[in-house]
Amino acid sequence: MATLTQVESILDVDAAEWNTLCGTDQPFIQHGFLASLEASGSVSPHLGWQPAHALLRTDDGTLVGAAPLYLKDHSFGEFVFDFAWANAYDQVGLDYYPKLLNAVPFTPVSGPRLLARDDGARRALAGALARLPEHMGVSSLHSLFGDDASTAAMLGAEAHARRGCQYRWFNRDYADFEAFLGELSSKRRKEIKRERRRMADAGVQVSVRRPADISDELWQTLYAFYGRTYAIRGQDPYLTPEFFAELTTRLRDEVLFFIAYHDDRPVGMAFMMHSGDTLYGRHWGCETDYHSLHFETCYYAGIEYCIENGLACFDAGAQGEHKIRRGFEPVPTWSTHVIADPRLDHAIGDFVEREAEMMAAFEAEQRDRCNFSQTPAMQS
Repeated sequence: MATLTQVESILDVDAAEWNTLCGTDQPFIQHGFLASLEASGSVSPHLGWQPAHALLRTDDGTLVGAAPLYLKDHSFGEFVFDFAWANAYDQVGLDYYPKLLNAVPFTPVSGPRLLARDDGARRALAGALARLPEHMGVSSLHSLFGDDASTAAMLGAEAHARRGCQYRWFNRDYADFEAFLGELSSKRRKEIKRERRRMADAGVQVSVRRPADISDELWQTLYAFYGRTYAIRGQDPYLTPEFFAELTTRLRDEVLFFIAYHDDRPVGMAFMMHSGDTLYGRHWGCETDYHSLHFETCYYAGIEYCIENGLACFDAGAQGEHKIRRGFEPVPTWSTHVIADPRLDHAIGDFVEREAEMMAAFEAEQRDRCNFSQTPAMQS
């Protein structure tokens, strides 16, 4: 028999206990990443992220299941958009917020969302989570960017599945960047070479640095680049400076900065992380807008890094159909949703079924646009 409890901070959970259940070296679901968000104030109740992490323990206190969980009073920082659902609730006189979110904040990366010792514990955890909206008196539970095991468990608990689409680059044992270009159509190969040449001619080069290689002065510059990306949109950055300090203490080996230099002066950066086989592009920023700087810093330098270091996949972030032109391929993503109100549960269930058909057709269309001279086998 296992019982679900909740805690108000990941810092109240033993890191080794949590990490034992992860079943992956992907950094984002690790205790260190989630703890960095909370310890730095990037995630907190006053920002609309109330931690309510779920722990499934046996009678002897053994942790057999866990899920990052937040009580939210908005839908920002999620990358699975449900603002129309909130409007529908409002139209029928119901409150959509607060809602429960099973996700990694600000991180649209597919991975485990229901951590468990085995499939049985994962199913038990999913069932317990699905009952929480009714027990807590909230509108819904949303599990975002789940891997296959997490998604299947939530579907077994009668959640609705919502399909999305992202773009990833796959390493097919390329000897070097030129070998990768050789697999693209002639048109796209020329475009990429032209963009890279434009950077080289401007005297811009990208250097990959680890946290230990970054001075305090350089770090302040890099954070200013990151903050500018949000300032352009008229909002504060999601991540505080303290987050990066916390992260590079807790997960130092997984953190990389791709820094673009114009001569000796930094002009842009991409913050990335990596696991054993995948590079993850997370955030970017620049001093001012240089033509092709984003593509070089966030895509081409990352592809080159993967080839040189034998990484199998480059997940460069959410959205961005323009990635197709740069050698990335469409892949499906999944989120699952439990809706407490029976009327809206039916309506949302019908919507996500129809939307999934459209997303599957969109993904097929995007795959047809892939610019390989010979279309590679579909990646799942």
